[in-house]
Amino acid sequence: MGQFSQRELMQLTGINPGSPLGAHLAQQPDEGSRPAGKPQNMTEVIDSDTYDIKLDKSNILMLGPTGSGKTLLAQTIARCLDVPIAICDCTTLTQAGYVGEDIESVIAKLLQDAGGNVSRAEQGIVFLDEIDKIGSVPGVHQLRDVGGEGVQQGLLKILEGSVVNVPEKSSSRKMRGETVQVDTTNILFIGSGAFNGLDRIVSRRKNEKYLGFGAMPVDKQGRRAAAQEGMKEANSGNVLEENTEKDVLIREVEARDLIDFGLIPEFVGRMPILVPFHNLSVDMLVQILTEPRNALVPQYQLLFGMDKVDLRFTPAAIKAIADKALARRTGARGLRSILEHLLLDSMFETPDSPISAVFIDEDVVAGKKHAEYIIIPLNVEPEDELSPRKMDDLDEPLTKERASN
Repeated sequence: MGQFSQRELMQLTGINPGSPLGAHLAQQPDEGSRPAGKPQNMTEVIDSDTYDIKLDKSNILMLGPTGSGKTLLAQTIARCLDVPIAICDCTTLTQAGYVGEDIESVIAKLLQDAGGNVSRAEQGIVFLDEIDKIGSVPGVHQLRDVGGEGVQQGLLKILEGSVVNVPEKSSSRKMRGETVQVDTTNILFIGSGAFNGLDRIVSRRKNEKYLGFGAMPVDKQGRRAAAQEGMKEANSGNVLEENTEKDVLIREVEARDLIDFGLIPEFVGRMPILVPFHNLSVDMLVQILTEPRNALVPQYQLLFGMDKVDLRFTPAAIKAIADKALARRTGARGLRSILEHLLLDSMFETPDSPISAVFIDEDVVAGKKHAEYIIIPLNVEPEDELSPRKMDDLDEPLTKERASN
């Protein structure tokens, strides 16, 4: 049997008026019962000069180091936009029929955020966090990966657009209650992940060396080997230089790099927009500590202010905290850990004490000395509250004691 071209196959399967499908189309109602503007047969659909342009969505994949603000960006979008948004964790998703959350649960969360309004949920946003954790591991294809490649396969039709049966709020999926159909064609999906070791995969691709007549390398490593290689290199060298090199490599990520990382090609093709995030610098970490509305330093000042204690940081101390967080390679999340360790003793000693102020300088952050306290003198009346504006006038007569005393 010979090979047919696409045009010949289309003619054989229905466009040809002499085909069985053409005879079926001939039995359709006449023009009087046909809606205005609707073509009569399939040939007119193809040959028609007038058509409507439909805008398709473009799903987004955000990738970057931990603590660079990917999840915070999704939470900020949820507060600013007047659309329902569901922030889901991909680590809990499993393939259908296994213990864990089904893939349709992400649409159920979106429907719940929309208050049960299906038409509003069909215009919402689904944020898939930790999407790199569902990457397949090379070398274990003989095993069923229910939490990795199986989840990617289940997400394919939902990402592209399909009708999903979602259980109602009052019923559970396992109880086989009534379901609601939700069309995911216009739902925007945003994937986010740290993708540890992806920069090593990009570097390996850019530095490939061939031997012989264009021979391809055969030692393809997966994401685990690349992540371990990146951890070994992270233990030595300058942090700023390593972050700069990683930022340059992440900006050159291509689809084949994500496939080598562990994502299947069909899944990568449904995420056409790649948004790389760069590592945070010292100046950015200083801004995160002080400038946002819900910054960490004002949070701890408010916490100490509940006990009428003034907490003060010197600019050198703020920069030292940022330098320490940069050395830990945990991004903005490392700032809170450093502040908790730094202010632990002060938070224990200041309640129900005559301490009126706590000073943190660069030596305190470096561990060379303890935090300095200002004690309320005995001649100050109890009703005379010590406001921050009056602290500068009272610094001289007050005595300073260290936490060790």
